[in-house]
Amino acid sequence: MFRNREDAAYQLAQRLRGRKLRDPLVLAIPRGGVVTGAVLAKELGADFDVVLSRKLRAPNHPELALGAVSEDEEIYLNPFAMQMPGLTDDYLAEERRHQLAEIARRQKLFRGVRPAAPLTDRSVIVTDDGIATGATMIAALLTVKAQRPHEVIVAVPVASPDRLEEVRRFCDEVVCLVQPESFWGVSQFYHDFSTVEDEQVVKILSEFAPAALV
Repeated sequence: MFRNREDAAYQLAQRLRGRKLRDPLVLAIPRGGVVTGAVLAKELGADFDVVLSRKLRAPNHPELALGAVSEDEEIYLNPFAMQMPGLTDDYLAEERRHQLAEIARRQKLFRGVRPAAPLTDRSVIVTDDGIATGATMIAALLTVKAQRPHEVIVAVPVASPDRLEEVRRFCDEVVCLVQPESFWGVSQFYHDFSTVEDEQVVKILSEFAPAALV
């Protein structure tokens, strides 16, 4: 069990400390991942930013991810998605539109305080507070890889072991502290898994904003 997202990030930083990184950048998936990512960036002396992706919710089961959509509008679907009852092309198109609208809202809010960091030829560490189905992480990785970084490392405190294997196909390396055989959800591995609000994300991003914007 981790005390909270900060505790998890400090432990994750210990696993990454000392390795050679090229102009390192930590990218976090909002919102929970931003708390983890900011601590990780500070501990590693890296730059920090966000990468936006959103879960595509299953029909009648909003907590279950059919897949995810990236800020570049690319869709990744989990292997079981096509077997979900109630899934139609119209449902998927509407859910995609809904999540892209939320991504656009977050882009406007977050980019007002922290313009997108360049990724090309950098060591990019993509993080979240954990991986369940892996869909939002994979959608984010599709965006990251398109910008030709030097390397892409996925670093998370906890993940579902089988889904982590799928994530490995989309990055150069995975660093994960806990891969439990019994996995129901990310929150079960945290004593404090409080909701992270937009205001907290904006505050954290402002700490890493270019000097001219501060």
